[in-house]
Amino acid sequence: MNTELLNEISENLQRGKAKVVKELVQKAVDEGIEPDAILKEGLLSGMNVIGEKFKTNEVYVPEVLVAARAMNMGVGVLKPLLAEAGVKAEGKVCIGTVQGDLHDIGKNLVKLMFEGKGLEVVDLGTDVSPDTFVQTAIEQNCQIIACSALLTTTMGVMEEVVKKAEEAGIRDKVKIMIGGAPVDEAYCKKIGADVYTPDAASAADAAVELCRSLKAAG
Repeated sequence: MNTELLNEISENLQRGKAKVVKELVQKAVDEGIEPDAILKEGLLSGMNVIGEKFKTNEVYVPEVLVAARAMNMGVGVLKPLLAEAGVKAEGKVCIGTVQGDLHDIGKNLVKLMFEGKGLEVVDLGTDVSPDTFVQTAIEQNCQIIACSALLTTTMGVMEEVVKKAEEAGIRDKVKIMIGGAPVDEAYCKKIGADVYTPDAASAADAAVELCRSLKAAG
């Protein structure tokens, strides 16, 4: 396998060179490299580096956004091939900012990090009601509901989401992740959610772990 080419994909992705990434992914496909390998060892490994650097403040939001755009262009080339090869995502997450809250920068960043880890993401946007979170999780067969809040006045909605998930009888199958400026570990425990993470990159790591543990249990 052409490891050099995969490294080149990863490096250009980290630099946010979307056009180059797209061309290199096509080149890798033409050379007969497995789509799954191009995804994992080229695109996702590059996005992982960006995620780690973001955690340690070596890169900031703009760099993450351009890297994500480059990743999406590369994934665009691979999508039909991955579907043909029957490659499944690591898991499925529905994400949104809770009802009454219109902030979406944090949520969007988490979504990018999730996708960068190979998770499929259903983005519900902002001002999302507890019912919508739960219904989507059921209809789309999501393993995780991820809720974001930036205001102390809206974080209470997260507790509603947990309650609605319990009422719907999906708490054993669906994990609930929460995050946002006013939220912390103590609040997560208090409302009975599963995971709180302080930043987007940690959220993505935690989400992958949750999906794996659910698979193992199932």
